[in-house]
Amino acid sequence: MAPDTASQQGTLVSHLDRLLSSREYPKTICPSEVPRALSAAELRTIGVADWRDLMPEVREMLQDRRRRGQVEILQKGLLVPDDVNVCDLKGPIRARKVEEWTATKAVV
Repeated sequence: MAPDTASQQGTLVSHLDRLLSSREYPKTICPSEVPRALSAAELRTIGVADWRDLMPEVREMLQDRRRRGQVEILQKGLLVPDDVNVCDLKGPIRARKVEEWTATKAVV
C-alpha cells in the first residue's frame, strides 16, 4: 500500500497537537511519542510498517512549528538555536509549546 501523504500529515498533526496540548509549559514531549501514539490500523492506513519510519516527518513538522514560533526544541536540556535545523540534529531532542503560543491558543 502506498503512503497517503495527506492522511499521514493529518494523523501526525492530530497526535502532535494532542500531545503538545496535554503538557503545560515548560513540560516537553519526546518527538517519538507522536508516531508511537498511532495504532496499528493508523500505521497501516498511512502505509508504514513501523513508527520509526515517521520520525523524519515528525522532525519536519516540529521544524515548521518552531519557525512559526509555536514550539521550542531542546537537546540535553538546552534550547537549540534557531539557526540549527531540527532535521539536522543527531541524538534525542525534546519539544515544548512556546509559553506565548499556549496563551494565544487558549483564547481562540
